[in-house]
Amino acid sequence: MRPTVFHPIHREGWPFIAIFAVATIILGTIHGVLGFVGVVLTAWCAYFFRDPVRVTPMRAGLVVSPADGVVVSLGPTVPPAELGLGDQPLPCVAVFMNVFDVHVNRAPVTGRIRHMAYRPGRFFNASLDKASEHNERNGLVFDLPDGRAIGVVQIAGLVARRIVWWVGTGDAMTAGSRFGMIRFGSRVDVYLPQGVVPQVCIGQRAIAGETVLADLQSGEAQRPGFAS
Repeated sequence: MRPTVFHPIHREGWPFIAIFAVATIILGTIHGVLGFVGVVLTAWCAYFFRDPVRVTPMRAGLVVSPADGVVVSLGPTVPPAELGLGDQPLPCVAVFMNVFDVHVNRAPVTGRIRHMAYRPGRFFNASLDKASEHNERNGLVFDLPDGRAIGVVQIAGLVARRIVWWVGTGDAMTAGSRFGMIRFGSRVDVYLPQGVVPQVCIGQRAIAGETVLADLQSGEAQRPGFAS
């Protein structure tokens, strides 16, 4: 159990854990039950900000999940205009993260960040389709060595109120490397190149940096009927 439960905590989490810990001490002086509740919440906060080591498959052409969570949507979707990926539907995989999932986001491919775009918005439940259009979001476009591009959109959710990123335009990324996080429940949409077939299904759990969402070199993408 130790390797599964006890993971490193990302530096983004320490200020929040400290706040929870101080609040726990104050609550404990008021009433023992309140102090116990504070301990539980502090433990949850530390668990939320865990940052486990991941083993990323490095074969060229694989697209790995940028987020831990459940695949809640698949299918052709018009990407947000700010990504600059055109106005035609692209294959899209949406992964929803609840408050118990790891929230560190990882690059789905090896490539260079061509473009980033932040857009303020609302805070609908991130599992809903309308969240992709109306919620606060941050988009990244990764240029691939073969000239194609992958779009990734961090979407804030009902509880999440802060999207964080640690990269910038022009940065070279390796598949599985950390690029940001969304605090307290959210969603990440991945826009694949035209004709690429996702290799996951709705309801499947995805692990950031490990689960393969698609294979850009798969022959399936070239079969009749598979184009988006």
